[in-house]
This record gives sequence, C-alpha cells and structure tokens, in this order.
Amino acid sequence: MTDITRSGRWLALITLCLGTLMIVLDTTIVNVALPSIRTSLGFSESSLAWVVNAYVLTFGGFLLLGGRLGDLYGHRRLFLIGLVLFTLASVVCGISTTQFLLIAARAVQGFGGAIVSAVSLSLMMNLFTEPAERAKAMGYFGFVGAGGGSIGVLLGGLLTGFLNWHWIFLVNLPIGIAVFILALRLLPSAHIRPETVHLDIFGAVTITSSLMLAVYAIVNGNATGWMSLQTLGLLAAAFVLLGAFLAIEMRVPSPLIPLDLFKLRNLATANVIGMLWAAAMFAWFFLSALYLQLVLGYSPLQVGFAFLPANLVMAVLSFSISAKLVTRFGIKRPLAVGLTLATLGFLLLARAPVDAHFILDILPAMILLGIGAGIALNPVLLAAMSDVAPHESGIASGIVNTSFMMGGALGLAILASLAASRTMQAVTTGHDHLAALANGYHAAFLVAALSAAIAVLLAATGLREPESLETAHSGSL
Repeated sequence: MTDITRSGRWLALITLCLGTLMIVLDTTIVNVALPSIRTSLGFSESSLAWVVNAYVLTFGGFLLLGGRLGDLYGHRRLFLIGLVLFTLASVVCGISTTQFLLIAARAVQGFGGAIVSAVSLSLMMNLFTEPAERAKAMGYFGFVGAGGGSIGVLLGGLLTGFLNWHWIFLVNLPIGIAVFILALRLLPSAHIRPETVHLDIFGAVTITSSLMLAVYAIVNGNATGWMSLQTLGLLAAAFVLLGAFLAIEMRVPSPLIPLDLFKLRNLATANVIGMLWAAAMFAWFFLSALYLQLVLGYSPLQVGFAFLPANLVMAVLSFSISAKLVTRFGIKRPLAVGLTLATLGFLLLARAPVDAHFILDILPAMILLGIGAGIALNPVLLAAMSDVAPHESGIASGIVNTSFMMGGALGLAILASLAASRTMQAVTTGHDHLAALANGYHAAFLVAALSAAIAVLLAATGLREPESLETAHSGSL
C-alpha cells in the first residue's frame, strides 16, 4: 500500500467514510420513518418490526464472512461489491409499494452493508501504517461510526417531514454512485493474498447461521418473552451451531477465523469493551430518543436537533483532538477517560425529571456523551486492530464489527425490556403514565452507566499499549 500518495490516502479515507456513513445512517434513519411506512404500506404492529429485523439479521449474520472474503479475494473488490448491493437494494426499498418487496430489499441491504462494514476498517488500517497518521485517520473513521447513528435521527426527521419516507432510501443512490466512482479511482487494488486461498464453507455456514439465529432471538426477545420456548430454543440452536463452528475451526487447514487471533490480548479485550460500549451507545441513541418523544413530547425533528450538540462535540474531538490524545498518551488513558465521561452522562440522564428543561437537564448529559464517544471510539478500534497482521485484518475487522453489533443488539433488547418492566411496576404502584415511562428509562440509563463503567475497568487493566504507539509517544516527548 506504499505506492499511494499521502494526499491519495486521505482522499481514500474520505471515500471509506462516505461508504461507511451510508451504512451507519441506515441503522437509525429508518426508525424515525417507521410510522409513515406503516401507514403507507399497511403494516401491522408485528410485521412492521421486520422492516428493521430483516436488515439487522443479514447485517449481523454476514459480518464475519464478509471480512474473511475480503482477506481472501481483496478488500477493495469486496467493498465495491457490497456497495453496489447496498445501493441497488436502497433503490428497491425507495420504490417499494408492497410489504414483501420492502422487507426483501432490506435483507439485501443488510448483506451489502455487512460486507462494506467488514472491510472498511481493514482498508483504513492498511492505508495508514504510521502511528500518528493512523490515529488521526481512526478519529475521522470513529466519528462516522459513533456520530452517524445520531445524525441519522436528524436526517430521518428532515427527509420524512419535508419529503416522504421513500427518500430515506433513495438518498443513497447518488451517494452510492459517487462513492463507487471514487473507490475505483482512489482505493488501492493491491492485495496480500494468504498462502492458501480456500473458503471454509462449513465454518461460514455454521457461524453465519449461529449469528442470525442469535440476532433474531435477541431482537424478538421482548415481544415473545425471554423465557419463552421460541427464544430459548433459538438461543440454544445458536450455541449448538457456535460449538460446531469452533470444532470445525480447530480441524480445517484454512479456518474462516484463525482461533489464534483470540490469543491476541488487545483484540480480545477490546472486543469485550466494544460490546459493553455498544450496549451503552445503543441505549443513548434509541432510548433517549424515545424519552424525548414519549416523555417530553418532542417531535422527530426536535429529537434530531437535540442530538446536534453531541454530534458537533464528537466531530471536533474526532477530527482534531482524539488523535493527538492517543499519540500523546497512548490508548488506555484516553479510552478510560472517554468512557468515564460517558458514564457520567448516563447518570445525568438517569435523573432527568418528567418536566425536564433541555438546557438544564438534557444538554449537559448530551455534551458529556458526545465528549466520551469522541474520545473513546478511536482508541478502542486501534486497540482491537493493533496486533493483527495485514492478511488477517479483514476477519479481525469483521470480529470487531460483530462485537459492536451483538453488544448493541443484546444491550438494547435488555435495556428496553428493563425500561418496559420498570414502567409497568411504576404504573401498578400508582404513578401516572409519564412518570412511569420516565422511571423505566431512568433504570435503563443506570444500567447503561454500569456497562460503560465496567468498560472503564477493562480499559484500565486489560489493554496493553501497542509498541508502535509507545514509540510514537516516546518520540513526542
């Protein structure tokens, strides 16, 4: 990757960020438009969930396979394939006039999005090998990952409010075309092939099936009951398939996931931190949006603007400060500080009253969460990828994305269930509807704070500073 110029690397990074932003936006932009989609296409309450679930299932299920395919056949090639699938599926979503067509196109969207997400991080890591530049590039990339979700809330409100729900999908067409052209011109085509190019078919089938069953059980856990036969049966089947996958990986000569990767201390620890952090972040994006709408009576557009200060803070930190902190202090201290500030933000949300004033009760928490996310995501991604060889960066990237995806999905399902349970308890003890809702969200925010606090302890005690950053740090003193 050394044949690409310095300016070319940064232009390539912009291309990767634009492609990733499309994927990240799609996880939240649709939620704002769900009421309009339901009315337009005649969805029932239960069938409407499949507009989200179809995407989540294929996205979560194919991240690992997408990363491994990138390692075997070229990261740029897979990025382009995934981008084309996602863009074409977005167009079909936008012109859908039936429930079946929309849900089927959403499933293809998730598949394409999984491929793009799985190889984008590995492309970025291979583009930037010098520690200071890599930290700076990761800051930009991290903002897209951390801030894109809340930007989607604002964009979804704008497009749905001023146009209609079709445009939340159709807007991807010009962006996808532009990214495809830029990727052809800017992303390096060089590819370090492994010694043996062999796809572990049985491993791919078992782990993909396991992930899809687990995701399906999690996203439907609140509706069907966590102790229901369906949920327990699906989770049991997922664990059996996971066991089969591990048995296959220990025996095949070219495994889908080399199990030795999990012996890498930073990769293993950073993935646990990522799961805990994603659980907390999903609570911020989704549950605080519900709190603002259902308790405080905000419109979707007002909810989007409520997230704007946090997005701006995240952008400033990600684009200019986060990289300097990592270069100056390494990954452990900035990560621990960022997660600590986010913990404080959740604690503030957990005390916001029913008649909360935005400036006094909401904005301080949003700012703290924006600062925390702006500081934390860069070092946790750097930690996860720091010890991985270039020819395994795709599967490592897939593991990182899968950890975030599963942590976020499981965390949101558990916290949403907790919020609903506490709300019902509050109603039975005589609280009015708004007070009961607030009580439920407060409980969820407290658990999110606990999740972030545990991640702080792991960051402080479980991570090792990468040698490259230690060298960069000593050189900057």
